[in-house]
Amino acid sequence: MIVWIIIAVVVLLVGGIVVLYNSLVRQRNKVDNSWKQIDVQLKRRHDLIPNLVEVVKDYMSYEQEVLENVTKARSQAMQASGPAEAGKAENMLTGALKSLFAVAENYPDLKANQNVSQLQEELTSTENKIAFARQLYNDVVMYFNNKVQTLPSKIIAGAFGFKAREYFEVPEEEKEVVAVDLR
Repeated sequence: MIVWIIIAVVVLLVGGIVVLYNSLVRQRNKVDNSWKQIDVQLKRRHDLIPNLVEVVKDYMSYEQEVLENVTKARSQAMQASGPAEAGKAENMLTGALKSLFAVAENYPDLKANQNVSQLQEELTSTENKIAFARQLYNDVVMYFNNKVQTLPSKIIAGAFGFKAREYFEVPEEEKEVVAVDLR
């Protein structure tokens, strides 16, 4: 009888460990997947930028530095990895794009160009998708981090090397809403 009780306790402990481990794996995979969703939207953004630069290049012959800054920031953003590095690089790219759109205000022909309007609309749509994907990522990271940092899953997480993930954070200066309209 005591042997059966010991076996039952061991089976329950092993079963609990397996359930907690599998839960941690599922949550880690959700975090990875949500980061890849951000990557998809960032790639879309990065793919739109050369088209925008090409369209405005002819109009802005005296603004080469602005175009070079956008191109350079895009390159750095494409090479970034992880939420912290990507966040910093993407914020630099956003700043470069803001400069481009601000300078474009001085070119009436450019503002009237249908291609520029369409690209701006696509970039705006992509920015919204990126914002949603970042929000989802941070929600999933919060849930995962809670599991990794609370008992009893904290014990299993530590034993199997699960580590808390970093959030995708936006610097304070980037939290201000800036509206740009080329029309």
